[in-house]
Amino acid sequence: MAELNIEATESKAEALQAEGLRLFQEGLYDEGVRRFSEAMEHFAAEDREAEVGEMLNNIGIIRRKQGRWEEALESLEEAHRLFMRRNDKLREAQALGNLASVYASLKRREEAEKAWSMAASLFQESGDAQKQGDTLMALGISMFKSGRRQEGLATYQAGMSLLEKPTLLQRLYRILLVIQTAIFR
Repeated sequence: MAELNIEATESKAEALQAEGLRLFQEGLYDEGVRRFSEAMEHFAAEDREAEVGEMLNNIGIIRRKQGRWEEALESLEEAHRLFMRRNDKLREAQALGNLASVYASLKRREEAEKAWSMAASLFQESGDAQKQGDTLMALGISMFKSGRRQEGLATYQAGMSLLEKPTLLQRLYRILLVIQTAIFR
């Protein structure tokens, strides 16, 4: 009797996803979007809804990087709705964090802060302290820039306290916020 050679094989969708990621990392954004879109179609055909949402999120990130705001919002909002419907809190938080970045770029600070706040809560529920910390730091910077210096600094510090190993840049930014807060009292 011949032995069966059982190997984990990558699906067409997963191969397209990997190719999209490679293209994105190389700065070939439109090509990356094409691969992620193709992967999304295959994931949808395989009834893999979570992966469809991930592709939407990836496309939104690329469009944000390109400054194609409306396309970024469209993809990220759709990803957010999909993850919310699935009750996938971790991925919902990621989509919200990405949406917040787009809102902030569009100077829609109130929407950005609401999205970051919701994302931080969802990261906390999911037990991802690192992402919760990063999100609170982004929220704190936004609050600080909008003139709510004490609240922004407190939120930034709360985020920093969740990080296992804050980077030098994150620590320096905190020092700058403290100094600015002291100067503008």
